[in-house]
Amino acid sequence: MTRPILIDRRTFLEGAVAGATALARPRWTRADGRDFVGIRAQIEKRHDESVQRLQEWIRQPSIAAENRGVSEGCDLMIRLLRDAGFGPVTRVETDGQPGVFARLDAGAPRTIGVYLMYDVKQVDPAEWSSPPWAAALVDRPGLGKVVMGRGAVNQKGPQSAFLAALHAIRSAGRKLPVNLVLVAEGEEEIGSPHFQQIIRKPDVQAALRSCTGVFMPFASQGLDGEVQINLGAKGIIELELVASGERWGRGPRKDIHSSLKAYIDSPAWHLVQALVTLVTADGNEPAIDGFADKVRALSNAEKSMIAEASRRIKEDGTKKQLGIEHWVRDVGWPEALERLASRPTVNIEGLVGGYTGPGGKTILPHKAIAKLDLRLVPDMTAAESLAKLKAHLAKRGFGDIEVNMTGGYDPTTTPADSALIRAQAAVYRRSGIDPLLWPRLGGSWPGYVFTGEPLRLPAGHFGLGHGSGAHAPDEYYVIESRNPKVQGLDGAAYSFVEYLHELAATS
Repeated sequence: MTRPILIDRRTFLEGAVAGATALARPRWTRADGRDFVGIRAQIEKRHDESVQRLQEWIRQPSIAAENRGVSEGCDLMIRLLRDAGFGPVTRVETDGQPGVFARLDAGAPRTIGVYLMYDVKQVDPAEWSSPPWAAALVDRPGLGKVVMGRGAVNQKGPQSAFLAALHAIRSAGRKLPVNLVLVAEGEEEIGSPHFQQIIRKPDVQAALRSCTGVFMPFASQGLDGEVQINLGAKGIIELELVASGERWGRGPRKDIHSSLKAYIDSPAWHLVQALVTLVTADGNEPAIDGFADKVRALSNAEKSMIAEASRRIKEDGTKKQLGIEHWVRDVGWPEALERLASRPTVNIEGLVGGYTGPGGKTILPHKAIAKLDLRLVPDMTAAESLAKLKAHLAKRGFGDIEVNMTGGYDPTTTPADSALIRAQAAVYRRSGIDPLLWPRLGGSWPGYVFTGEPLRLPAGHFGLGHGSGAHAPDEYYVIESRNPKVQGLDGAAYSFVEYLHELAATS
């Protein structure tokens, strides 16, 4: 995902801590009389095993963008699922990287869907303080022991906590309170271009129709221990714009000496001029013709959520975590949050053209590429938005520029009163947390395949625990927390035990 949240995203303490907050106080017997002491004991007993499982998973690179280790990553996920009790577990081939379909039939009255991903983002090892594939256990000031590595929080840490919960339930001699239908992919980090091929398999579709909802394991806690429940997520289009002398019919067909710019057109400048038309002068509003015509206005309920968030979340702390000093146009905190939840965006991820090595090289490049992502909000669609971009460029004389969509999908929305969301809120409140409802995740995940036609299921994220650094250097996930407000791996695993039982009881 995926995928940044409102503030930096992302345990149970190893024993009770005198004077700790209500969050850290273990509640092994629930108010409804269900006793989870045996399951909790198994979580603690199997702690080292759970950590080692996560480390093994992180040590397997699985980068779809580079076609590196993805098949091996798929095979590893299949083994991990079988070890956790799923069966059968099937590798699902696509036109891209393979997916996984698995079921766990507990003979329960209700069935829940689970979405996982096994791919991760690219890395530059030179930027890391600990090698990204070492999965080293590191002491982090103010947090405790964390595992550091690519995929630690996005999403192998939370997913490992979920698997740890399944291992503990089975080891305690208990049955799952719900049946599980699991789908996984290896292309989430490149926009899930072939996920529909997995979901539309007749046996997968039939299994998902039996589900009452779908969730993605997540590390939802901020550094203050608080949690937001996302009622949706923005959609996304990932694409490349390619300007070339050959396609344009102007400029060179290969790199030439820069002195010749005096009488030869530049494909690089041609691309820059095209990019300028996509946004307003400050770069902060999309200017693609008709791009935002179908944007759904915020409801009164969503506006109330944002107002509550502006009161409860500290603006200074968010700025510090993000390493910034200003919001766009120096807007205030409430408006900044409203923009995050409600506005589509056009973002330049990277610009590539000509020589980028040490020193200068006086050339006129024959080609330039811009990597973009466009975030979408309800009621926009990826297909319509892509068509509008192409029409916009053609209308302004840039029809020669190639538009290569590499992945993407529509936004999602899930009702706040759905059983899936109410179960999440119940578990968080039982843990001493008053969760913050939030209209939609600023990032994206392919939940549209569940919330849209034909399934129309509620879908969202769940899980205690904390981590940070998704898509960035020094990505981590908390294993043993020194902060009584934040759960580590064991506490995150236990939250999934509670959640599965809550889902079984919530109608």
